[in-house]
Amino acid sequence: MTTITQLRAFLVAGTVGSFTATAKELGLTQPTVSELVRKLEDEHELALFVRTGRKLVLTAAGEELFPWARRVVESADGADEALRALRGIEGGVASFGVLRNAPFYFLSDLAERFHQEHPGVRTRLVGQNSFEVAEAVRSGELEAGLVVLPVPDHDLDVKPLMRDEVLWASADPSRTACPMTMEAINEAPLILYDAYYGWNDPTRRQLAARAQVAGVRLEPMIEVENIDSALGLVSRGVGDTIVSKAVTRHSIFPANVQTVGFAEPIFDTIALITRQNATLSPVTAKLAIMATTMMLSPPS
Repeated sequence: MTTITQLRAFLVAGTVGSFTATAKELGLTQPTVSELVRKLEDEHELALFVRTGRKLVLTAAGEELFPWARRVVESADGADEALRALRGIEGGVASFGVLRNAPFYFLSDLAERFHQEHPGVRTRLVGQNSFEVAEAVRSGELEAGLVVLPVPDHDLDVKPLMRDEVLWASADPSRTACPMTMEAINEAPLILYDAYYGWNDPTRRQLAARAQVAGVRLEPMIEVENIDSALGLVSRGVGDTIVSKAVTRHSIFPANVQTVGFAEPIFDTIALITRQNATLSPVTAKLAIMATTMMLSPPS
């Protein structure tokens, strides 16, 4: 079978015109270079050089092989360079799933900061619902990601990082005067976000499980896709919603909306997920460390 080493020796010999010069360039002995080319010729039963005079001259077969050999060798060299870049965090692509509500967890500057530290790395940050991030990591579309638990965890390694309390939000002060109970939820129109994923959304699933135990059926009056849309409706008195505590610290949180915890507290648990038995590329591993650090150490 033809090897990269044989093709490299042939390519250099065809370029410099001598086995001696080839040996010097490749750091090999002249007999070793001659043997590499001879084995290549013997394998295909074709002469690749005319060995007369002081300079090697390509035969017709050699002329035909030369461009193919150059492509193979250049591709191999390119692969080596790419791997060296990855090892040194100088190139490659980092693919990472972030929380759809990433700005509330101080992750909005993640792409800029990572690019500043590693300008040669292409960064692919995908902000989706946690359910979809889990599916993307499981399928290999993403290498890793941050999610809110619970998510289906088969074929995934899950590393919980932090908890964030889920609060009840309302513009009606009487609705936040005391801790919210499951039985009291439906006394005002319920507004929920993440409409596309519905009850697959991890926070919603927790709420639904609590309501089921209490014998309460949750039926949102309005469902929207984004949390800021839900908060806009709440601020205008249309209904109530749920938010994580991180959201209440953000500038978009309406001044006239109050919050209160649940009588039995509910928490979003944020976790880092990767595929089981998979090794992260160096660039994605570095990005995961930065994202985790930014989330756990928010600016004061």
